[in-house]
Amino acid sequence: MKKILKANEKKLFKKTGVQAIGLGFKKKDGITSNIKSLIVSVDKKLPLDLIKKKNRIPMVIDGVLTDVVETGIIKAMHTKKHRPALAGTSIGHVDITAGTFGCLVKRKSDILILSNNHVLACSNEAKLGDPIIQPGAYDNGKYPEDHIANLEDFVYIEIGGLESLCPIGNLIKNICNFLAKCIGSKTRFSTIKLQSKKANLVDCAIARPVDLKMVTPEIMEIGLIKEVISAQLDMKIKKSGRTTGLTHGVIEQTNVTVNVQYGEGKIAKFEDQLMAGKMCAGGDSGSAVLTEDNKLVGLLFAGSENSTVINRIENVFDLLKLTDTAKPENLV
Repeated sequence: MKKILKANEKKLFKKTGVQAIGLGFKKKDGITSNIKSLIVSVDKKLPLDLIKKKNRIPMVIDGVLTDVVETGIIKAMHTKKHRPALAGTSIGHVDITAGTFGCLVKRKSDILILSNNHVLACSNEAKLGDPIIQPGAYDNGKYPEDHIANLEDFVYIEIGGLESLCPIGNLIKNICNFLAKCIGSKTRFSTIKLQSKKANLVDCAIARPVDLKMVTPEIMEIGLIKEVISAQLDMKIKKSGRTTGLTHGVIEQTNVTVNVQYGEGKIAKFEDQLMAGKMCAGGDSGSAVLTEDNKLVGLLFAGSENSTVINRIENVFDLLKLTDTAKPENLV
């Protein structure tokens, strides 16, 4: 049956409305039988006479019975609006595209949303108190209807390649530009801050929920965090993120020093990072990273086509002065 499924996959997906195909037990009048069949999921189940011949699902394919099931259009739930908002879903400062709601944490008695600086604080550009929306703007989140929290705090990221504020450098720049203008040159000079010798440990920020009823400590497809522990080499991990959902990996390197791009020509150096293989894509930034038994070990913030870079959670907690993860009873 698996071979038949694979052999007919492309042909079935060409039919209008097909959302998924798989193997399961045939249903009749809502009751599951013991007859194994090839199940075709469609966005809307229509009477046979309303379906063009080329789009009809055969009752039998290569000797295997079929069953057509209406599922509606299948969407990535991580990009939708949720109330209460689950960790693992789309979130962001009003001025960015979208990132991931990592998890709920505590700072003394305060319950706060944890994610990355570049998700909640626009890579240092935001002001405390700025609105945070869920879902993020890229996922059609809008202010004020999707306003879920306000920026509470963030750890500043030292980024090289930004415009320099050095008064001596800017004085020299202005003189050079004046001389260039005088001789008719269209070339102009600018001052750029070199990469800081000071390395970063984290890319993290927290936001205060507008109302605790609007959030939950549960992480989509994962559940509740059990405890916070230190990551170890070869540890099996997982994350739930806005773009790629639930993915699994292994910590392949520790004590990593890495240069991370924050836009063209903008580089930030990070130390004491964790590295795993491919388990993220753009928009997964801010995802909480956990062990397979739901123990929090890190905060995902960067990656490439074949790697994932993660802040150690102990560094995140230390620099943001966090005391614990939030539990359901903390929200009552």
